[in-house]
Amino acid sequence: MKRVLDKVDEKILAQLTENARLSHNDIAASVNLSRNAVRLRIERLERDGYIRGYTIKSGHAAPESEPIRALMFVYRKDRMRGIDVLVHVRSVPEVVACDVMSGELDIVLHIEAATSDHIHKLWEEIAALPGVLNTVTSFVLTRSKDSSPRGHQAACP
Repeated sequence: MKRVLDKVDEKILAQLTENARLSHNDIAASVNLSRNAVRLRIERLERDGYIRGYTIKSGHAAPESEPIRALMFVYRKDRMRGIDVLVHVRSVPEVVACDVMSGELDIVLHIEAATSDHIHKLWEEIAALPGVLNTVTSFVLTRSKDSSPRGHQAACP
């Protein structure tokens, strides 16, 4: 059972939320406790679940702001009359570009989202549209060239 936090615990959590790299000495000085008392409180906050886990981001990881990209290939039931699909994808902010294709392929959606789960939800939404016959989604593993200007978003025709 979690204990009720007192004002000192709340202040420690607020400081660690703002800067998780603060030393026990720095926190101790701001809450008028000894370094050891702060250490014991932080350990209790960890045990009680107020502090859960620590994260390390190496230089090899993508920055948080980097979106997950995917291409969704959409096949409409009637290519010439399936305008409802295009109207819908225009309203989806994660669709950053939409290309109507010639040949076998019908529509290619360029999607950028924060998580793969969000892309999955978009796939479910688009695949369920009345005019959609089939979809295939592929995640972009690496972008080796990006010559589009930042912020430029192409709309569906």
